Amino acid sequence: MTRLVKHFDLHQVLGTELRVVSDVEDGVLDVIQAEDAVVRGYMALGLWRHTWVDLFVLQDLQSLAGQLGEASGLPPGGSQALDMRPVVNAYDLADLSGCHVFVNQKVMLREGYWGDPAATRALLAHEHSHPLSENQTTRASRALRLKMARLETSVPASATSAGAERQSVIESRLVALVAVLAEKLCCYAPREIFANDLTITSGFADDLHYLDRNVMAAAARGVLARVDLVKHLEGEVDQGRLPADEAARLLLVGDLKGYVDLALETAPFYRMGRADEARQLETVLFENIFPRLEPQIEEVYRELRSLYVELTPDLSVAALTSWGERVLELLAGALREQGMEPGFSLDYSDEGKDEHA
Repeated sequence: MTRLVKHFDLHQVLGTELRVVSDVEDGVLDVIQAEDAVVRGYMALGLWRHTWVDLFVLQDLQSLAGQLGEASGLPPGGSQALDMRPVVNAYDLADLSGCHVFVNQKVMLREGYWGDPAATRALLAHEHSHPLSENQTTRASRALRLKMARLETSVPASATSAGAERQSVIESRLVALVAVLAEKLCCYAPREIFANDLTITSGFADDLHYLDRNVMAAAARGVLARVDLVKHLEGEVDQGRLPADEAARLLLVGDLKGYVDLALETAPFYRMGRADEARQLETVLFENIFPRLEPQIEEVYRELRSLYVELTPDLSVAALTSWGERVLELLAGALREQGMEPGFSLDYSDEGKDEHA
């Protein structure tokens, strides 16, 4: 069913045309005010490149995901992951006269960001910083292509055909999860890091730190819910429906996926000389989250954060590939501890489209 447009408006922000379309009844003005503040902030620093912005405030982004399909430049998880994001900026690097910003009310409500000015400004500032923070390293990252062999695990010699089939299903799930995680930590991470760098240095550091405190608090709540998952997996093992080693693998991949990417939030504060704020965020990790997980999760996080801190804006594709291989080996090392060999490799393409989200 086609949704009715409940809000359509046109604003001028210091010469930038802001066109607002929404199928949401209430709360749109708060988003417009946050967008206005972000545009003015980047303009004041002489960074703003657009002459127009289409701002869509929508109940969800399912329609956007359907329109984009599997277009290039999408974050890990492709178009299906778009409806899990609170804000998306779709732009064309070949023509930065404008951009299309999509605000996802469903996710904003779920995460507690709807009606929160500081969180909304941080999200919008971060999304707008993506095209503004382009450099040689981010351009090189768009050429990287992750390859992953079928995740190899050991199958007991005594396994029945039904057991082998069940393991194949589990392995397929693990492959999908590991592939998305590896792509995010390696290929997409440079864009996130430099976008956060610019957000911090452009007057939105307090807003971003506030948002990241919320992210850490949510992660701390999530690790408490992990207890139920552990009990469920233990029950499956006790009833003979799941081998103990497969349960351990599922738990490890879930922990890696859930927590090590938080280095993308903390590393930019270290990079921008704001170590106190970074350590404030990490207090939650080191006191409330990592002690409840296996030790290798904290080890991966710490080493990954160091790799992110050392990233420079002038890397060639070859240099970034070498850096990315270190990220992948770090992830692969943790997986090997549970008998998984992902067979990661990086390739690169000399050609790439300039449309991104």
